[in-house]
Amino acid sequence: MQLPGGTNLIRIDNKVALITGAAAGIGAAIAEHFSEAGAAVVVFDINGEGARRMEEKLRQSGRALAVIGDVSCEEDVKAAIEQTIREFRTLDILINNAGIEVAGPMIEMTSSDWDHQLNVNLKSVFLLAKYAIPHLRGHGGAIVNISSVHAFVSYEGNAAYDASKAGMLGLTRALALEHGRDGIRVNAICPGYIDTPMMDEWLRTQPDAAATLRQVLGVHPLGRIGTPRDVADAALFLASDAASFISGTFLVVDGAMTVAGH
Repeated sequence: MQLPGGTNLIRIDNKVALITGAAAGIGAAIAEHFSEAGAAVVVFDINGEGARRMEEKLRQSGRALAVIGDVSCEEDVKAAIEQTIREFRTLDILINNAGIEVAGPMIEMTSSDWDHQLNVNLKSVFLLAKYAIPHLRGHGGAIVNISSVHAFVSYEGNAAYDASKAGMLGLTRALALEHGRDGIRVNAICPGYIDTPMMDEWLRTQPDAAATLRQVLGVHPLGRIGTPRDVADAALFLASDAASFISGTFLVVDGAMTVAGH
């Protein structure tokens, strides 16, 4: 969403955005894009080194703050919101992006595996929303949850991941309903295959990574997999005033893969 010369078409000047999992991958792309669009960015990540590196990068041209913590830990989430308000005095946008994938047959999963997957991917959305909403009220706050096409298309060995991403859509709808009266919009993005470190890690588990990548490319009518910037563009739109009457829904960013039946 840029004009020629790299100028952002959509602006969120003077907004404060907290982005989870922003040290790498999709979260990092969202952080950079939001900063370019004029927002102050809070990089909330368990990867301290990566978060501080991103903060330093963003501070070269804008305002940024690194907050280190576990999104599934209530005390860490409370502290992240408190640090945000101390630093910037407000919060306008929450991007729930942090996520992990615990793969494998469900019957072989331990209860700890299941809990870890649901805690990081779904409980975190509840916790971040719970402590952010009091600060988002009354001034057009926006929440964007990064779900997945796994919310409605399942693949073998991804039961816990699928459940967590489907749960995010249910929570998105519930929050939009409960907090529309507060002027808060809540939406989700469902990415398909995106070129991220998580995807690289998944490819490394395949017997023939090159063949798997060719197969993945073949199921996309657009002929490519997505980039983190593709998701960041969608997040910027949904977080901005350009989407002021959009709430309680989701945007699929998958190059028409699911439309093609994959």
